[in-house]
Amino acid sequence: MSPFAGFDWDAGNREKCEKHGVSVAEIEDLFGEEIAVHSDPHHSVAEQRFKAIGRTGSGRHVFVVFAIRSRGGRRLIRPISARYMHRKEIDHYEAEAARAAKR
Repeated sequence: MSPFAGFDWDAGNREKCEKHGVSVAEIEDLFGEEIAVHSDPHHSVAEQRFKAIGRTGSGRHVFVVFAIRSRGGRRLIRPISARYMHRKEIDHYEAEAARAAKR
């Protein structure tokens, strides 16, 4: 996701993301890897939200809900919540990634 200048962190979103054991470093690492991103129009009326799923560089499967914020002319990723993926989600993600690789 190279068009972004970084991340928008504060105590609120940091605590919510880490509540499920996912560290700030893992979330930021996830966005440096190949991920699947989908719009999440049902969970916010104030701003557009997205869902990202993928694997961190260390191989952990992570699910992140995020928004895009602008501050000082810079586009930032604002993680809203994060968790490790469940086994069924991992299996589905891996199957989809394998199908995409064959195309």
